[in-house]
Amino acid sequence: MRFLQNHPRFLEWAYAVTHAALKPFQRWLKPGGAVERAFVQGEIITKGAIFNCQMCGQCVLHSTGMTCPMNCPKNLRNGPCGGVRINGHCEIKPEMRCVWVQAWERSRTMGQYGDEMLNVLPPVNRSLQGTSAWINEFTGVAQKPPTGWVSLSSISVER
Repeated sequence: MRFLQNHPRFLEWAYAVTHAALKPFQRWLKPGGAVERAFVQGEIITKGAIFNCQMCGQCVLHSTGMTCPMNCPKNLRNGPCGGVRINGHCEIKPEMRCVWVQAWERSRTMGQYGDEMLNVLPPVNRSLQGTSAWINEFTGVAQKPPTGWVSLSSISVER
């Protein structure tokens, strides 16, 4: 499966095709119920095998070089920590390549979504753990930050 991740163009195409195929069914893709349970099982089987998916419910694979950021031991969502070793390995698990080094390298070989790697992502919403990322994407739930999170862009400062 590592071959697919290291050559993300096919996965990028598969993502785009799946997104387009599901779009007409958007109004039936709702959280909860049998449809979501089926989607969750499908995501566990497919994304689990290919990406070691952690089922965060806010899949950003297409934005991170088809590399799951939730595999970072620190669960960092927007790039590497300050402890990436000179050889590109993780400071917490030295035998493991840094997830973000891999994400960057893979994103550079992508076409349509490669530059999304430069976008800042909101923190992961832990309340979505175990839910369908596809359904959350189509309902807009995946784009909402966790309750109580304040974006720095929404803070005004008096001078």
